[in-house]
Amino acid sequence: MDAVTLYVRDIDAMVEFYTKVISLNVIEGNGRTSAANDKREGVVTLGRGMTPIMVLRHEPNLPFAQSGQAGLFHTAILFESKAALAAVIVRVAKLAGSLYTGSADHLVSEAFYLNDPEGNGIELYWDRPRDQWNWDGASVVMDSLWLDPNKFVQEHVTQEALDAPEAEEAKVGHVHLQVGDTKAARTFYVDALGFEATSEMPGALFVAAGGYHHHMAMNVWNSRGAGPRASSLGLGEVSILVPNNDELAALSDRLKLGGFSSHHDGAALHFEDPWKNKIAVSVG
Repeated sequence: MDAVTLYVRDIDAMVEFYTKVISLNVIEGNGRTSAANDKREGVVTLGRGMTPIMVLRHEPNLPFAQSGQAGLFHTAILFESKAALAAVIVRVAKLAGSLYTGSADHLVSEAFYLNDPEGNGIELYWDRPRDQWNWDGASVVMDSLWLDPNKFVQEHVTQEALDAPEAEEAKVGHVHLQVGDTKAARTFYVDALGFEATSEMPGALFVAAGGYHHHMAMNVWNSRGAGPRASSLGLGEVSILVPNNDELAALSDRLKLGGFSSHHDGAALHFEDPWKNKIAVSVG
């Protein structure tokens, strides 16, 4: 998974949130005035080091998404260590406690949830080692068990991580979408895109490549029956990397065979899922 693009109303406030609270750094761009290394005015790329995680695009004239609309459920940021994750949880508690929404032990991972100031969902998580994941055939065993955030911080935070929470690498671990129907989601994300289904639960489908627990998920918990989404703030584009041009060509063929249109702009293959969630796939 590559960076997630968000359309935002107040780009300066959003940059401040993601840098101060989530401890991301600005890779390219500078709010409403373009930087020398980013000619796109009003576009800011944020990440850890040079690994992009969020691309914020200033779209002040778009409306906020309506309740029940398809779109983003959350962007999940994967941390390398419990200490790095705990340090960011401390910043969330101190600087944005009202935006915190909960936590869960998913057996494969430990996760904490919040919203950004414009209502976009965020998951902050750490993966357990793969040899601790349990599989039932082709399905990974996941759950949502109680996880005490205070105990997690007390057991794992370090002064070194608190002093420099941005020092350790992080990346987009998975992207979770709201869709109108999980059966149609399977047709698109498994049959056309080529992901493997790794888990299903009532109202949700989880898919991945390479034996991961999930790179993407789609649920209908708040959006059952939703049709194509209208232009709005929130999710702009999901970016995915594939290893080579053969994979990209095969994807283009599968999309065409499935009746889904796409176009290549020289950098990435662009297309939409059945709910007009935009996706870009490039070789990385």
